[in-house]
Amino acid sequence: MKKDTGIYISTKKDGSIYYRVSLTYRNKHISLGSFTDKEHASHAYREAKAILSDSACTHTAYTPKYLGYDKFITLVNFRDNGIYIKTPIYIMLHFFLYYYSSETIFTFDIDDLFYYANHKIMKRGRHLFVADYGMQVNILNRYGIRNYAVENRDYYFANHNSFDFRYSNVICINPYYGVTQQKLPSGQCLYKVKIHINGNYLVGTYNDLNQAAIAYNKAVDIVKKQGYDKNYDFNYIEGLSPAQYAQMYSECSISDKLYHLIL
Repeated sequence: MKKDTGIYISTKKDGSIYYRVSLTYRNKHISLGSFTDKEHASHAYREAKAILSDSACTHTAYTPKYLGYDKFITLVNFRDNGIYIKTPIYIMLHFFLYYYSSETIFTFDIDDLFYYANHKIMKRGRHLFVADYGMQVNILNRYGIRNYAVENRDYYFANHNSFDFRYSNVICINPYYGVTQQKLPSGQCLYKVKIHINGNYLVGTYNDLNQAAIAYNKAVDIVKKQGYDKNYDFNYIEGLSPAQYAQMYSECSISDKLYHLIL
C-alpha cells in the first residue's frame, strides 16, 4: 500500500514491516532500497531527489547520509552521463571509475564498461573477483594473469597504482603455471620451472618462455603417471600447432629427480 510519494510499505514472511523506496527520473523507475523505518526511508528519498537536482553533489565531493554508497554513485552517473548502470560506476571520457567503496576506487578502460556494468566486483582477502556463470572469476584473468599469481613476481602495475586496471597499466610477466622469470644482469631472461609435490621441485631452467611452459606440462604428466593425484592446471600455449607442440614436448629435458620420486 502506498503511503507517501516514493515510499511503499511491505511485509516480510515473518510479518514484520519494512519500507521500499523508489523514484522516477528521466522516465527511469529506480529502486533506492529497503529500510526498516519510515523516517530513514523518507530521508533516503529526499536525499536522492536532492542529488539528482544538484550538480554540486558530485562523486568526489559528497558523501551520502541515508542512501547506500553504490546507489549514490549510480544516481550521480545517471544524472551526469545519462546512462543508468546498476553497479557503482562513474563514466569519464576515456575510462571509468568503479567505486568498490568511497575509499577504494578502481580505474578501467572504457572497453570494459559493458562487462562491469553487469558484474559486481567482490573481494576475498586481497583477491578481487566477480561471479560469472556461477563461478568466482579473478578480475586479473582478463589480463592473461593466472590464479594465485603474485604481484611484482608474475605481474606488476606500470604506474605503481594497484587500483588502476587499464590494460596499458597491468603488465603480465609470467603468464604460465609453474614458470618464474629471472632477469640476469646482462639483460637476458631465463625461465625457472617448479612443480609443487608436497613441496616445490625444480623441473629445470629454460631460455624460452614457451619451452618452460611445456616443460611444466611434461612434469605434470610424469608425476600423474607415477600416481600423484592432484588437479594441476595445464598451460595452454597460443600460436603453436599440435606438431610444433609435440616436437617441443619430446625435446624438452626435465630434472631426472621427477622420474624417481617416492610419493
